[in-house]
Amino acid sequence: MKIDGLEVQVVRKPIKNMYLRIKPPNGVVMISAPRRMAEQTIIDFVRDRGPWIDNHRRRMALARERSVIGSLGDSWQRGAGHGGVGLASGGFDGVNNGSSVATDNAALTWTKELRERASANINAQLPALLAKWGPIVGRTPTHITLRVMTSRWGSCTPRTGRVRLNLQLGLMEPQFLEYVLVHEMTHLWESGHGTGFQRRMTTYLPNWKALRRDLNRRVVL
Repeated sequence: MKIDGLEVQVVRKPIKNMYLRIKPPNGVVMISAPRRMAEQTIIDFVRDRGPWIDNHRRRMALARERSVIGSLGDSWQRGAGHGGVGLASGGFDGVNNGSSVATDNAALTWTKELRERASANINAQLPALLAKWGPIVGRTPTHITLRVMTSRWGSCTPRTGRVRLNLQLGLMEPQFLEYVLVHEMTHLWESGHGTGFQRRMTTYLPNWKALRRDLNRRVVL
């Protein structure tokens, strides 16, 4: 639904009250509304809270920009004409970054230098991580592929044992690569994110929910 040019995701639920959420990292506006609530009531609700929404989305955009700059170090520059952060010249069914509407996406491009740097960083860490977590999880990937992804941090195909990791993890703090790898290795036992998956994750990595929360506040390049 578009309200005064603003994209709003509306989810109808068996609830009595309406709830508004600004979802990180891209500032997606989400409304949970009673199933029979009139559409005009939802529109009025969003309009009444317009200044609050704008303020929180601006704050989220600033936090997202800081996250990008922090990940890229000195390898970035402002993108002319894009109104956002751009890189200098010219990448999981699993951990989702939570953004499904690109409301203020930064225009970004991977450079050859960034790809090589990110890949080298991940490949340098993987042997130790697999040696550490293989015995704990009890299964290891048959193959790990590094890819530039736009909406996910990793994915796993349990049937084949193949794991894919977002190349951007090689530009971030090491704990995020470790978390995503353990997450995907856990999918070698549990295909979904139900009770069994959560129980295993809590056993393997007790602070995994905090890591997931922190990671999902980052923007996927």
